[in-house]
Amino acid sequence: MELHSSVWQGLRNKVRQAHTAGIYLFYAGLTIELLMVIVDKSNYINPIEGRLFQITFLLFALKLLLTDYNRKEWCAVIALEAVAFVFYRVTGANELIRIVTFVAACKDIPLRQMLKYTFYVTLIGCVAIVLLSVTGIYGEISLTQVYGREGAETARYTGEMLETQTRYTLGMGHPNSLFCMFLMLTALGIYVYFDKMKWYFYLFLMMLNVGVYALTDSRTGMLITTIFLVGAFALTYCRFLREKAFTYVCGLLVFVLCIGFSVDAAACAVKVREANYNAYFYNDPGDDKHILALMRIDNKINGRIVSLTNSENNDGSIQTWSAFSKPNNMKYYFDMGWVKLFYRYGIVPGSLYIAACLALMWKLYKKKDACGLLMFATLAVYTVVEAHLISVYIGRNYLLMLMGHYLTNGDKD
Repeated sequence: MELHSSVWQGLRNKVRQAHTAGIYLFYAGLTIELLMVIVDKSNYINPIEGRLFQITFLLFALKLLLTDYNRKEWCAVIALEAVAFVFYRVTGANELIRIVTFVAACKDIPLRQMLKYTFYVTLIGCVAIVLLSVTGIYGEISLTQVYGREGAETARYTGEMLETQTRYTLGMGHPNSLFCMFLMLTALGIYVYFDKMKWYFYLFLMMLNVGVYALTDSRTGMLITTIFLVGAFALTYCRFLREKAFTYVCGLLVFVLCIGFSVDAAACAVKVREANYNAYFYNDPGDDKHILALMRIDNKINGRIVSLTNSENNDGSIQTWSAFSKPNNMKYYFDMGWVKLFYRYGIVPGSLYIAACLALMWKLYKKKDACGLLMFATLAVYTVVEAHLISVYIGRNYLLMLMGHYLTNGDKD
């Protein structure tokens, strides 16, 4: 009897040791991923980025092997890795394998602990970039160039040079990148400390929001950040909204509209370009109300729909989408994030990601995680016009961490 008890205790100790080792491996990989995001936002070019991606994949894979999954979970991981492997064979890009492995490795990692760690590492990194820039040690403090917000259509057809403008970047390469990181840190910080938020914190963040806008002139960033702050304030002081199914249905509708608009924009990009041309030269767009509506929206979002037709092949338009993407699709960049999802990764992987987003929304509803829903919906809107989350950098996309938690161990915190 004593021998049996001793053997059982030994097995339990080994399980605990494996669990502890897995956690250390996970955070080592997460730290490297977050540092790569910070380096990418600076002016420094990382010469060993590919090797670091291999190291983080190995660390997350070891964590996965040291984690206890049931048969259903293993089947899901293997199936998704198979899809990711097909993508790798078609394009030569390995990020989907890395992403699937990371999400699976999130099991048994407390969500708020993981997000709090992500918040502070990212915050410290961004502050370091700003300080290096403003002190003149490293990184440009501002960027003077043609931003093309006003008169872009005239310049496109006449070749006129637009007026240059100086905006502040504080070491992050572009003013939109600066506001993007402010938005991400604001959303993540509020989510982590949501239960402790007070009205004066929201007021302070709104003042910062206005201040960063004054530096960057990034209207989209300010609008999205304002929406998030107002939504978080409402959830803080109208607690009944956290429990109402109506709140989560609204979040679902926002997500569906974002995907629907993005697909429609990709399908009609060429027609929108032609309508713009006809409107400028003939004062008649010559198309239906649907295209006219898209044209007006495109003018408000700085020509992002027409930008899908800027290459010889109209890269990004729906005609360039395929089941598992193409090698050339790894090299072309544009701003519309949801369009980039299907263009860069293919219709099959893109659809699986959308399915994972829907599954995450269901979990958020079941757990009544209203702040998580708000962050999801806000970033979904932001991804319509910016591709920050659709990236090779895992540390950019906080939704992957929510997926990793809620889709593997949603009953734990």
